[in-house]
Amino acid sequence: MTPATIATKRLQQHVLVAGQPDTPAVLFIHGNASSSVFWQEIGETLSADYFCLAPDLRGYGHTEDKRIDGSLGFGDFVADLLVLLDHYGVEKCHVIGHSLGGGIIWSLLATAPERFYTATVVNPASPYGFGGTKDVIGTPCFPDYAGSGGGIVNAEFARLIAAGDKSSDHPQASPRVVMNSYYWKPPFVPHWEEELLESLLTEKIGPDRYPGDFVTSENYPFVAPGQWGPINASSPKYIGNAVTDFVQKAIRVPVLWVRGSDDLIVSDNSLFDFGTLGKLGYIPGYPGESIYPPQPMVSQTRHVLNELVKNGGSYREVVMEDTGHSPFIEKPAEFLNHFHTFLS
Repeated sequence: MTPATIATKRLQQHVLVAGQPDTPAVLFIHGNASSSVFWQEIGETLSADYFCLAPDLRGYGHTEDKRIDGSLGFGDFVADLLVLLDHYGVEKCHVIGHSLGGGIIWSLLATAPERFYTATVVNPASPYGFGGTKDVIGTPCFPDYAGSGGGIVNAEFARLIAAGDKSSDHPQASPRVVMNSYYWKPPFVPHWEEELLESLLTEKIGPDRYPGDFVTSENYPFVAPGQWGPINASSPKYIGNAVTDFVQKAIRVPVLWVRGSDDLIVSDNSLFDFGTLGKLGYIPGYPGESIYPPQPMVSQTRHVLNELVKNGGSYREVVMEDTGHSPFIEKPAEFLNHFHTFLS
């Protein structure tokens, strides 16, 4: 894939591009603590048949460093991506998103479903956002959405990203250790581990970048969302009408939902969710499962997609066995078989 820097009316976006512009386009949206590089192998393989666009999102990679207003939900990301498609003259395309990028797709389809032929979400963030909800309809555990937003991120992990740390010296926070422990299922390690780690380390760090700001809360786990950065953007507090709009508007966009069977980041018992961590006794002050259960992330996604079907939409769920959070990196041939068949 060839790097390019594109000037739009919103910001300078760094994009990896492959394929011919006169073929059907595929827009790739990466997840948190990563960049467009994570799509490199898949994009290069697909480029024989598709025009592949993999941008670095605002706040990530080599895209211009501009703040993300989390109070808009994923609004900044959605607007950036739509103007990028406009720049390339792409009126309609396929879209695929991983993790946070999958969460962005729910809002993207709620905003402009007419721009997309199909949508593929890979281990996506729940349509209701990340953290602080307790049932399949996204009911908040507390009115202030405690347990979501910038305060739930391990501050040492963010500090080590800012420091460009490539060591394995901090077993709970080293970016390399986190990547190899949670991005894929151990003992798997990608052959291009160093390139992926370099990609992770490009995320912009700060109280108004990643992980973002937060406010203290009287409710467990005693932090609630602030305004700035991608993790506040993913808070259920700011999702707004995105779920309702997706279910009502995206009925003509077929959805492929691919997930790894052993994902520890997005699951009904995520090790990154304070409901799970409290239940396991890792966080003091846990009020109990009746008040703050683990967020049922996978069940929430399935519920929302079933609501889409009730309105006339369609989806297919594929579970890739013995696979973690990034099946397109762990088992690219198997993943491409599912994805390419769906696009065809």
